[in-house]
Amino acid sequence: MKETFRKRTAGPDGPRVRALAAGSVGNFIEWYEFGVYGYFATVIAARFFTPEGGGEGEALVRTYASFALAFFFRPIGAAVFGRLGDRIGRRPVLILVVSLMTGATALIGLLPTYAAVGGLAPWLLTLLRVVQGLSAGGEFGGAVALMTEFAPPGRRGLYGAWQSFTVALGLLGGAGVAAVLASALTEQQVQSWGWRVPFLLAVPLGLGALWLRLRLDETPSFVRRHEGVPVRPSRREVAGAIALGAGRVMGWAAAGYTFLVVLPSYLQSTLDASFQQALVATVLANLGFAVTILPAGLLSDRVGRRPVMLAGALLVTVLAVPLLDLLQDPGASAAVQGAAVCCAGAVVGLLAGPGPAMLAEMFPTTVRYTGLGLSYALSNAVFSGCAGLIITEAVQRTGDADIPAYYAAVACAVSVLALATVPGVTRAVEGETR
Repeated sequence: MKETFRKRTAGPDGPRVRALAAGSVGNFIEWYEFGVYGYFATVIAARFFTPEGGGEGEALVRTYASFALAFFFRPIGAAVFGRLGDRIGRRPVLILVVSLMTGATALIGLLPTYAAVGGLAPWLLTLLRVVQGLSAGGEFGGAVALMTEFAPPGRRGLYGAWQSFTVALGLLGGAGVAAVLASALTEQQVQSWGWRVPFLLAVPLGLGALWLRLRLDETPSFVRRHEGVPVRPSRREVAGAIALGAGRVMGWAAAGYTFLVVLPSYLQSTLDASFQQALVATVLANLGFAVTILPAGLLSDRVGRRPVMLAGALLVTVLAVPLLDLLQDPGASAAVQGAAVCCAGAVVGLLAGPGPAMLAEMFPTTVRYTGLGLSYALSNAVFSGCAGLIITEAVQRTGDADIPAYYAAVACAVSVLALATVPGVTRAVEGETR
């Protein structure tokens, strides 16, 4: 395998291939783990957050609170690692963050449960989630900067879309492992020890990512900007761009986590679906997501980021409630319901495909790692990390099964206003040279 990789990366396009591979594998690990945590949320709740006599609903809320906490450490990671990446280079920081992510994920698979160590168990789990949040915050900005700065002229949208595509692959990988375990093991075995397996699989994945990143070249844009005296925008300009960027991707963050990660636990806790049925729905949603990402990125290189992303945000706003109603309809066939979740994922792909390139083009090279990383992390901290917590709590309090649809639709409706300010295709192409 190593020899094949060397041959494929030895030509003039070798650095670009290595950049795509190294950036992609880190994203895969990050989202594989976050997907696994979401898919096994009910199991983790029982193992770590349910003391004797505790309620299942309360434990699930606490599990999602731990999930949300990790997301709120992402902006800190984006700021710390982004500043390092803009000063010393993309390569060394990306090596560091994938090592942290891999180690924290593997340790979750080794943690003692509440039955073994009592109240210490949820604290240990939360600590490792914090480390994951910090490293994930540093991963996105570096990976997108790496991919888009190696992109040839007119292909930044396609190259950036690989970040989102590997998000889909990571979520699908997590769902696939969960489905295999659910089929091969009894429910008791999954609850007892089977849930640990997906987290321990991060070790070989992380070693592969580390091997790829150690063979990276620094990006041409970073090298050019730091050969002379780099010109940095003012803090006020950067802060304004970060706030605008967060607004542009809030719909992507909310709809993505609602339909692609929170869905399994929602189906189980609200619609009484089995673990296997929930995983099948999640796989279909992520397949729809994966199918549209790269075409959406490529299309944005031709017509601009704005029309593609606006279409995605508007479609989520209009279709979220009808799609969720189909899942709740006892008279709807399995095929129709499967098509509904697949469609939901596909629409999110219209946002995720051009999204990375759109963010990269908002910031010059000297602050790109920090700026785009913080935009994405802040939006995800609020609208992704809190999705499970808000939806679960709101459904329990109101009894309204349409809460997930309202959440995604409102976020996308607000995001439409920010996306309307995205420059057209001419400005997007000019941004390639920054």
